[in-house]
Amino acid sequence: MGPLQGIRIIEFAGIGPAPFCGMMLGDMGADVVRIDRPEAARGSVPVDPRHNLLTRNRRSVVLDLKKPSAIAAALRLVERSDALIEGLRPGVMERLGLGPEVCLETNPRLVYGRMTGWGQTGPLAEAAGHDINYIALSGVLHAIGLADRGPIPPLNLIGDFGGGGMMLAFGVVCALLEAQKSGQGQVIDAAMTDGSSALMTAIYGLKNAGRWKDSRESNFLDGGAHFYGCYECADGKHFAVGAIEGQFYDQLLTLCGATDQSLKKQWNASLWPQQKEILAKIFRTKTRDEWAHLLEGTDACAVPVLNMDEAPEHAHNKARKTFVTVDGLKQPAPAPRFSRTPPTTPVAPRRPGADTEAVLKEIGFSTDEILAVIENE
Repeated sequence: MGPLQGIRIIEFAGIGPAPFCGMMLGDMGADVVRIDRPEAARGSVPVDPRHNLLTRNRRSVVLDLKKPSAIAAALRLVERSDALIEGLRPGVMERLGLGPEVCLETNPRLVYGRMTGWGQTGPLAEAAGHDINYIALSGVLHAIGLADRGPIPPLNLIGDFGGGGMMLAFGVVCALLEAQKSGQGQVIDAAMTDGSSALMTAIYGLKNAGRWKDSRESNFLDGGAHFYGCYECADGKHFAVGAIEGQFYDQLLTLCGATDQSLKKQWNASLWPQQKEILAKIFRTKTRDEWAHLLEGTDACAVPVLNMDEAPEHAHNKARKTFVTVDGLKQPAPAPRFSRTPPTTPVAPRRPGADTEAVLKEIGFSTDEILAVIENE
């Protein structure tokens, strides 16, 4: 099931964004075959495979890519696949003998997806880095945080997953659609610096229009405004307010019982610090759940801030089945939703190498050939 059913994708094992891309494609029904390293099968990976949720919905083949027989097996997989994704440093796949030139010669229709932090070219292409580095260089990190305490890393959601893995998944699907028309594959150079900067497009638009200051907590979406932020409640928990539009803001004030006349001047930025103090005092008069009973479901655009244990149990998330339980482990469900080709419940992560023999047999390897590949690991 799923809209990508019938598409086969080869994933070379990595960490972070490339596995997230593989998860997204697998969630949508693609047959994703992950090529793991021998050390993963020997249990050297610090995370129990069943807890590595980013590897759900694919089969695992262990190949020692330092061995010629393993390279030959990988190329046989490439020959029978629609796409390949990898998240290694520039040049690594070429040194293995599995670069784009070789793979596209083997399969001219192949979509070859490459995921890196800095991109395949540029002065920093060969340098190491992580999410925080990529979003720092693309202007994202500077915009997030407190005015008096500096930037705050937004987990690794923007560089690794939003600007990285999700962009690569989008690129793969775009190239697969084009290949159906042209009969030709191509290489996708997905860089987290490029992807995270693309996520800032609307903010750059506001800045160009003179409606965004390049300093933290000075704007209506970065915690500067009293009507867009989080407030502590009587029990120490928090409530998230996002009442931007005038009619929603008016309803927030009415339901909160906020009568201070200064609050009527919603867009007077010079009053925001004072207005934040007024709302902060009001929110400290009730617990988070008391505020939820009063505000949730209204047009006040205010909801409780839930932790990772609470979110799956919220009535809205339960009604939409936003979270699922697989082998006893709670996790986010595949998204988005499809009316005609819905994806199935995710398949739990496989042990590295669990499908080596089955996949090799499937692509035409004889018993002797399979033994040769396995023994050469």
